[in-house]
Amino acid sequence: MFRRELRDYRFFLASRVASMLGHQITSVVIGWQVFSLTGRAMDLGYVGLAQFLPAIALSLVTGQIIDRVDRRRVLVLCYAAEVACTLCLLALTRAENRALWPIYAVLVVFGTARAFSGPSSQALAPNLVSRELLPRAVAWSSTAWQLSVIVGPALGGAVYGGLGPSAAYAASMVLLTGAGLATASVRGGGPSACPTAAEEGPPGESKFAKLFAGLRYVFRERAILGTLALDLFAVLLGGAVALLPMFAASLGGGPLGLGLLRSAPAVGASATALFLSFFPLQRHAGRRMLAAVGVFGVATIAFGLSKSFPLSLACLVVLGAADMVSVVVRRTLLQVRVPDAMRGRVYAVTDVFVGASNELGEFESGLTAAWLGPEVAVIAGGVGTCLIVAAWAVFFPALRDVDRLE
Repeated sequence: MFRRELRDYRFFLASRVASMLGHQITSVVIGWQVFSLTGRAMDLGYVGLAQFLPAIALSLVTGQIIDRVDRRRVLVLCYAAEVACTLCLLALTRAENRALWPIYAVLVVFGTARAFSGPSSQALAPNLVSRELLPRAVAWSSTAWQLSVIVGPALGGAVYGGLGPSAAYAASMVLLTGAGLATASVRGGGPSACPTAAEEGPPGESKFAKLFAGLRYVFRERAILGTLALDLFAVLLGGAVALLPMFAASLGGGPLGLGLLRSAPAVGASATALFLSFFPLQRHAGRRMLAAVGVFGVATIAFGLSKSFPLSLACLVVLGAADMVSVVVRRTLLQVRVPDAMRGRVYAVTDVFVGASNELGEFESGLTAAWLGPEVAVIAGGVGTCLIVAAWAVFFPALRDVDRLE
């Protein structure tokens, strides 16, 4: 049984790494292409908005579906849809398209696929390992994910700069195809991924009520709500990812510089995740999470003030390291505390929080930068993040008092 657990989890990790590499390469290419076409911060913000809208529009439906069908099949179909989207982006590039609306249209479809793949992947993971291995598995998964985020943007920037965008999109297609094949090779986790009607909720509960079950659960569990809301507002305010093409251009980095800037947070995050996989948080997890998000805000301010490429890279490394503490606490709380029959719906809700902090955060960054300029927008976001931490320490005592993560 233990060997089968490891085999299935290895395939699962391989699929996550391959998919994240593909996503990161595509993100670098799209960001640089859009910025090259217009040079406007607002257009970079729309890249995030196009991917976020499907997630929030479908959040209740995706959770219900994921809790009723085989999560592995959902993931395979999602990866197939993402390959098709990347093929469309490749075709637009080869046709020398200069209009933005076809790119945004493809990103809406891409965002729809990710609205299903994100919660499916998170809901499937706890079915593949025993409860005792789960905290370490979260750290392993986070380490693998962050390593792919390190390599992916740098690889995307290098391929873009050396061989052009078509080669970068082709590489992404190969990786996403590999992710689908690795997921299809997972044999375990199937039965518990498809709960029976008895597990889905109280007898007589309407289908409409079941749609909102995940939302009710999140708002009932104050510690989980606190972690999700903290991540939402911290990254929504402090996220500078959407503006990195502008910073790369102003610092003289070009496409390769953009790839390095996008990789830098993952360098710090992967080092932290690797450390936590060997030395998990034993006590005071909630307070350490709050402190880490505070460091995230300070590093964001320093990045906005920096005029040096190496210093900017260093700020992003620290930012990523601090963010990973928050990620590990949030994911472990979710995977340990949420019942399996509810995971799809709860993860669909959390995916909206995370998607809002990332994709919607990109839109907010683009909008703020269009008004105030990129440097002021990033500094203001960092200050806002520090204020959010202070507020959460007061208004979410259940999060502040989280001690052990078993």
